[in-house]
Amino acid sequence: MKESTASIGVRERLLQAALNRFLHDDYHQVSTRQIAAEAQVNVSMIRYYFGSKHGLYEEMLREQLNPLLDVLDGPLLSGTEGFSTYFKLYYDTMSAKPEFPRLILKVLALNHGPGRRFIHQLLERGRLRGARRVQDLKRDGKLAAEIDADILRIAFVCLAMTPMLLKDIFEEQMELPMDEAFLSRLAAFNGRLFSAGLAPEIAQEEEA
Repeated sequence: MKESTASIGVRERLLQAALNRFLHDDYHQVSTRQIAAEAQVNVSMIRYYFGSKHGLYEEMLREQLNPLLDVLDGPLLSGTEGFSTYFKLYYDTMSAKPEFPRLILKVLALNHGPGRRFIHQLLERGRLRGARRVQDLKRDGKLAAEIDADILRIAFVCLAMTPMLLKDIFEEQMELPMDEAFLSRLAAFNGRLFSAGLAPEIAQEEEA
């Protein structure tokens, strides 16, 4: 059952209202009064919880991306077989908010736009965590020693983001929806691609 507005905390309502507004309008076209009105709270609550409109914007981005980054510290990617599950997690997260990948690209495209520095910090956090995970997998003999962590990260981002960014075009070309079942198959396929390409040479030679 859907929660009533009154049952959801003020901070959560502001974050949801900010997400709704910023997904559909440019940063400078959205006012704090509009966000507060949608959240059904006093505009002063934005300053109380987030300091400013910019602070709210950054926290909104963090709320959406942190769950994906936190997985890098968990057991999911303790082996290459976890890549399929991680692709599925990404596709599910972005399918729930299909405009969000475009918002991230829009933020990065602005040299001095709001949120750009923050997105860079989040991506660097993901880069460092990913690099540690790569080292762990190499140490455990689950990853080829010659794998470059940055190349791996870029390849993963391409396979993860491109289907969601071009979803409308792909659906039109294929004449079928990229629904949950389709994305599950895509995640499994991309996970197998990664697992095969990352395997240590000795494992590949044994299979041959």
